[in-house]
Amino acid sequence: MLKNLRITTLFLLLQFSSTNLLAVDVPIIVISPGKTPQSYNTVGSSVTVIDGKTINNSSDSFLADVISNNATSTNMFQMGGHGTQQGIQLRGLEKRYSTVYIDGVKMSDPASSDNSFYMENIMKHSIDRVEILKGTQSSLYGSNAIGGTIHIFTKKGKEGNNSNIEITNGSHNTKSAYLSADGDNGTINYYLGLNKFITDGISAMNDNGEADGYKNDSLVGSLGYKINDNFKIENSLRLTDSFTDYDAVNKKQRDMNDSTDNLEGSYTLKFLHNKNKFKNALTYNKTHIERDTTSYTNSYTNYFGYRDAINFLGEYNFNLDNKIVYGIDSEFDSSRYPIDWGQTETAHDESVISQYFDFQFRPIQNLYSTIGLRSDEHSAVGRKTSGRTTLAYQLDGNSKIRSSLGAGVRFPALYDYKYGSSTVLAKGSSYDDLQSERGLSFDLGYDTYLDDLDLGFGITYFKTKTKNPLVSNARTEWVVRNANGVNTSEGIELDGNWNPVNKKIDLNFSYTFTDSFDAATCDPEEKRVYSDNECRHSGSKVDAYKVRVPRHAAASQINYNVNSKFKNSLLIKYVGETRDFGNTNDSWTDQILTDYITFDLSTSYNVFNAYDLSLSVRNLFDEKYQQAHEYSTLGRTFNFALKRVF
Repeated sequence: MLKNLRITTLFLLLQFSSTNLLAVDVPIIVISPGKTPQSYNTVGSSVTVIDGKTINNSSDSFLADVISNNATSTNMFQMGGHGTQQGIQLRGLEKRYSTVYIDGVKMSDPASSDNSFYMENIMKHSIDRVEILKGTQSSLYGSNAIGGTIHIFTKKGKEGNNSNIEITNGSHNTKSAYLSADGDNGTINYYLGLNKFITDGISAMNDNGEADGYKNDSLVGSLGYKINDNFKIENSLRLTDSFTDYDAVNKKQRDMNDSTDNLEGSYTLKFLHNKNKFKNALTYNKTHIERDTTSYTNSYTNYFGYRDAINFLGEYNFNLDNKIVYGIDSEFDSSRYPIDWGQTETAHDESVISQYFDFQFRPIQNLYSTIGLRSDEHSAVGRKTSGRTTLAYQLDGNSKIRSSLGAGVRFPALYDYKYGSSTVLAKGSSYDDLQSERGLSFDLGYDTYLDDLDLGFGITYFKTKTKNPLVSNARTEWVVRNANGVNTSEGIELDGNWNPVNKKIDLNFSYTFTDSFDAATCDPEEKRVYSDNECRHSGSKVDAYKVRVPRHAAASQINYNVNSKFKNSLLIKYVGETRDFGNTNDSWTDQILTDYITFDLSTSYNVFNAYDLSLSVRNLFDEKYQQAHEYSTLGRTFNFALKRVF
């Protein structure tokens, strides 16, 4: 099957490459691939850009939903309604294998079980754009960036003085309000966005009808000052105060008290200096996360995560086509856990000091390349290295072949040392038993734009291997340990957009095929583990797939504009069967979640050239489905919104 997959991919690449396209260059600019602005046509990595227009026109309220609906290989699952735990899996890998950056600063939660960043509380309104960089990128972005990196850019002040207001009302007594003010006079620029979201919600688990509510109060702000043509200072602040009701997994337990009260704050200070061929940035970031949880017994527990980072980023431009990016990252994480499970220690900390470079050059006329290397010194694991190389070959002004190869690393989380290792210690082992996870990824892709058809098209083949994967579940008696096998994820990404000039209709389409397997749960008796320790597909069953990763996923969005004021959109999304772990209700027996298809309809109308009125219906046909075993999903819901731009 996979051999045929490779042959098909190569055939498609050759077929499209042979087409003689006469077109002008599409001036898409991305920041994420090399921490510096690059033309899309020179980038060798697979990058998805979700622009501000797409985010603003989306009927979703939360950023993770926008990402899930507008990018290939970004499978999203949520464990209940709004505000419940949410994960985005890049290229069939668990969310801990991807990093999240906000305005160039790495985000994480040191007090969480996997040190990943939870996105369920980020609303879309203060977000300017998102860039998703797929494939192993640890050489530039450090630990966790094995599956890829999600870059989130918040809004900044625009010329003049501006303000916005949006009010939303919808099903389950859902209410949302957004206010913003921004401006830029050439010396000072500012932005302030305020969000309030509240809903009665749905039951987090599907065994009861109790509504689990959620509320979110958030603030995003920035202030920049231009001292002169070469030097400026930027400040940014994010604050989120959220409260979520949820359900106990065990059906025998009452669900009246289960809740979590979260507070997240992040402040960033940047000093930017640009002169001649040099660009330099010195950044300080402080992050504080607090989670106060109440269990079904009404017992109260809190978790604290602290993160300080001091980063230096430099860039030297030899000429227009050749430059080097280099930097030093200093990250300090600390957590405080409750006294639980016989523990006496309540705090743990770690640090990572890193040096890296990325050489971006043009060896021949139409070929663009990068070579990068990184060295990380982890306070517990020691020194590890990672690297990447990319190639982008322009066939003409509107088509290119691209490829990337990357080796990455993921260090154990503080939670692993606090709870996992202490449990291991009780069984006669030591902290040294936990090794860093290693990843290796390769992809090959082709992008083009057919002028005659007004059609953009992209295809990518990818494969990722992960060694020393950390596991902790009922199969390991909840002991955190490194599995012996090699996790694999292999597949195809297809995306296209048809946007005819002077037409009322346009169409976007995406499809992802993923073979993704977990060595820790693969059954060698069924010969899914081969001599190279890889776990591969056998037959058509999904019982060896990675948890919550569909083999087939597709989405299509049809936009129809009756005129400049009256716009309509239909999103159709299909997700195939997935495997999930069981829970205490079924003795931890694996479960197969059925495939599903949903339809989301939205329409908007501009009144008096000042107000935008919109109505959206999510899950139009009230499809019943699960993204996680026994967790509820939203049925048919209605939302009405009023927007005003001043």
